[in-house]
Amino acid sequence: MMMDKKTEDFYVRLKEELSNSTLWPSEYLYKFIMPSDAKSIAKVEAVFNNMGAVITTQQSKTGKFTSVSVSVTMQNPQKVIDKYIEVSDIEGIISL
Repeated sequence: MMMDKKTEDFYVRLKEELSNSTLWPSEYLYKFIMPSDAKSIAKVEAVFNNMGAVITTQQSKTGKFTSVSVSVTMQNPQKVIDKYIEVSDIEGIISL
């Protein structure tokens, strides 16, 4: 996947911060906001399938959006970033 310089810089900084602040493997909490579309939510769940992830969803008051929280043990900062990149292809997803 091609990413722009700003996105690339963000991931470099994130990797550095995670390396300096956490002992790995460690529990990591991903948070996403996305349109309330069952297929898209299922895609997020599939990315974390068979990893022992605890996934919770919360629909917005209007029902238009869903927040998805994924708590999962990750091996190292690069694996954390790999998952962010993997879900970035899902239409309408915003990583928090």
